[in-house]
Order: sequence, then structure tokens, then C-alpha cells
Amino acid sequence: MEKKKYSSYAQIEQELEILRVEKEIYYQKMLLSVEKTKESILPSKTVSVVKNIYEKVFSGGFGTIIKMVFPYIVNWYINRKRGD
Repeated sequence: MEKKKYSSYAQIEQELEILRVEKEIYYQKMLLSVEKTKESILPSKTVSVVKNIYEKVFSGGFGTIIKMVFPYIVNWYINRKRGD
């Protein structure tokens, strides 16, 4: 890399300002990338939709029955004999 030669302090200040702006641009790009990654891993809309469906299904009398029966169904499925 070649060393730059400056003829005035104004040129040095201008170069430093350009570097500061480039640094800020790269920093903002990194933050945006992190946010996009978060959204792709945990999409908040999908989580809220599933939560709303869960609350609707498991509320009221029918939900109480499902909550009581579900552990027995899971236990039966886990402990059933295979091949019979």
C-alpha cells in the first residue's frame, strides 16, 4: 500500500471524515444484518399467531378437557408397543 502525501491539513481532515463516514456505513450495515438474522430465526408475527391460536383452542371448557386428556394421549403414544 502506497503512502498518501497530503499538502494541507484540510486534505487530512477530509480523508478522516470520509473514513468516519465509511466506518458508520459499515456499522449500520452490520446492525441491519443482525436484525435481519434475528427476524429470520424468530419471526415475531408467526409466534404471535401461534400464541393466539393456542389461547383460543385452550380457553373455556373444551380447552380444559384437552389439557386434561393430552398428557394421557402422549403417554399412550410413547409407551405403545410397536408392531402389534
